[in-house]
Amino acid sequence: MNKVSYSFKIVHPHEEHFPFDVCKRCMYNINRNVFDLIKRSVGMNILFSKRLGILTIGSLLVLAGCQTSGSSAGESNQTTSSSAVEEDSSKTQEQTSDSHTQEHSHDHSHAHDEETEKIYEGYFKNSQVKDRLLSDWEGDWQSVYPYLQDGTLDEVFSYKSEHEGGKTAEEYKEYYKKGYQTDVDRIVIQKDTVTFFKNGKEYSGKYTYDGYEILTYDAGNRGVRYIFKLAKKAEGLPQYIQFSDHSIYPTKASHYHLYWGDDREALLDEVKNWPTYYLSKMDGHDIAHEMMAH
Repeated sequence: MNKVSYSFKIVHPHEEHFPFDVCKRCMYNINRNVFDLIKRSVGMNILFSKRLGILTIGSLLVLAGCQTSGSSAGESNQTTSSSAVEEDSSKTQEQTSDSHTQEHSHDHSHAHDEETEKIYEGYFKNSQVKDRLLSDWEGDWQSVYPYLQDGTLDEVFSYKSEHEGGKTAEEYKEYYKKGYQTDVDRIVIQKDTVTFFKNGKEYSGKYTYDGYEILTYDAGNRGVRYIFKLAKKAEGLPQYIQFSDHSIYPTKASHYHLYWGDDREALLDEVKNWPTYYLSKMDGHDIAHEMMAH
């Protein structure tokens, strides 16, 4: 059967925009999928049978959904198509918003991590330092000194020697031995009460906040001592305790160095012995890995 090629042009109510531009007046009335289908068809030749003659393409305009406001069918399509477009637009905006939020959150978190790391290393402004409550150190704490003695922390000293240099693993161990050394193997802090466990005995007393002191070390970095004073004199308890945990504003401590004694000013000069405490629920290997993470 011989076939004849016919070409045709789709007429659009606002044909000055069609097919090259989306009509701004009715773009929200056109179903995207149908519009794209019609758009791809423009300029193509369609083969028709001689018997069928010229195909009437008016029905395509109905599929396009771009009817005049007087048509009830057009109004129905308008509502459906508009909802679909608005929903798709809303999804796009949500995706863009989510992407922006995630990116902002990542940047903010990264900046926060950098600031926290600087503070941990001892570099901060005086204005950043804030008062803290004893509840920041609330919990059941164990000394790390026994883990140094039994060799559990040897991997920490080897790690420091390999990654930080300056000392051999043995030299690091000797340095930390002086720092960690203590006969107080456990401390429990509940609200304003501090209990020391020393040589099998317990000593409890209430402590009140006595301010903080900012110290500058020989290396150029700084630290903050948060000081608490014994409310009522009691046997076996120090008059002052001073916390140092590398933080300078209210936050829950993950570990801390504690200084104690009866002379507030003299304690501030102590930088060689700093008994260190981690939560009692942690075992030696957990503590070692935590140390290496810092």
